[in-house]
Amino acid sequence: MNYFLNLLMSGLVIGSLYGLIAMGFAIVYRATGMVNFAVGEVMMMIAYISYNLGQIPDLGFVGLLCTTIPVAMVLGLCIERVFIRPMLGEPMFSRVMVTIGLAVVIRSTVILIWGVEPKAYPRPLGDGILRFGELALYPGQIFSVLALAVLCLLMAAFFRHSRIGIAMRATSNNETTALLMGINVKHISAISWLLSSTFAAFAGLAFCLMFSLEPEISQMGLRGFPASILGGLDSVVGGAFGGLVIGVAENMAGGYLGRGLKEIAGFVLIVLVLMVKPYGLFGQREIERV
Repeated sequence: MNYFLNLLMSGLVIGSLYGLIAMGFAIVYRATGMVNFAVGEVMMMIAYISYNLGQIPDLGFVGLLCTTIPVAMVLGLCIERVFIRPMLGEPMFSRVMVTIGLAVVIRSTVILIWGVEPKAYPRPLGDGILRFGELALYPGQIFSVLALAVLCLLMAAFFRHSRIGIAMRATSNNETTALLMGINVKHISAISWLLSSTFAAFAGLAFCLMFSLEPEISQMGLRGFPASILGGLDSVVGGAFGGLVIGVAENMAGGYLGRGLKEIAGFVLIVLVLMVKPYGLFGQREIERV
């Protein structure tokens, strides 16, 4: 039983990282209908920036969080204004290719500035083990799960009760019609990138609080994309849930069936789910009227 609980909890922890990244994918897709393949690289850049901020004496974790998140928001707005906004109205393939090119640029910039050697990230939450009955968790692991839970609640309220959330959905369905209805598409696009960078910032912080900092953390972006597909690419909260499901599935498969099956367990699960629900667990079916 103890082995099962530890596998479950560690699966939820890594799944929370997948979920945070999947939320970054889903928020841009929900607002613009575009898949942003630069989420992992944005997460990496923010993590390196927070590494420098963490060197400030007596900053503490709250101070680190309160400085990193605004920086991430500004970074998201700058990326949207410089690279994405000029592409509004262009074919979707071209816009997606811009995000792929942006990912390469960000990765190269980070390596140029910080190098490729792993760095020991500050531990403002400490390294002590916290025990909850039979479970033993590090503070960084608890932060990752709590961050996902809080952001899910905030996003659920945002899309249910805010006009901007409804406008995001309308823009995703048909950008031209949204413009004709008086929706500021440029404003919606900027907000979606701001929120995507915020999710990436939380994912980067959570990752670095558990592991060392190195450029390879950008690969988490590709690991989080299947979670957004499983949960539904147009569902932000669904992406978070999909991340948890994949994280637990991978851990259980690795623990009980062998490490060789850990890498493919999540993809097998995605195939099985999409065969039954092609739009993901929480995705909305597109209906075209002719």
